[in-house]
Amino acid sequence: MTGATRAKLRSMAQKLIPIFNIGKNGVTDSLVKEVCDALDAHELIKLSVLKSAELDAKSALDMLCRATGAEPVTAIGNKIVLYRRSEREDISHIEL
Repeated sequence: MTGATRAKLRSMAQKLIPIFNIGKNGVTDSLVKEVCDALDAHELIKLSVLKSAELDAKSALDMLCRATGAEPVTAIGNKIVLYRRSEREDISHIEL
């Protein structure tokens, strides 16, 4: 992913509300499945890493990217953003 593409996705993610919280259990199998489903439906999602989590935002981002095949967009503070192009035809895709 190029820097310009990442910047465009970061700007699009600013108005997103985090749809998942990563807590003390960390990145679980059920969280990975739900994130995959959300990526298929929306392509770009934001998550929040709670203070009670044992891992930081960067670690959570790396783990989720490896588990879901998504691209890391950003990890700032306790927020992370993931992108993965959906294979579904019934949604409007993000033009990069």
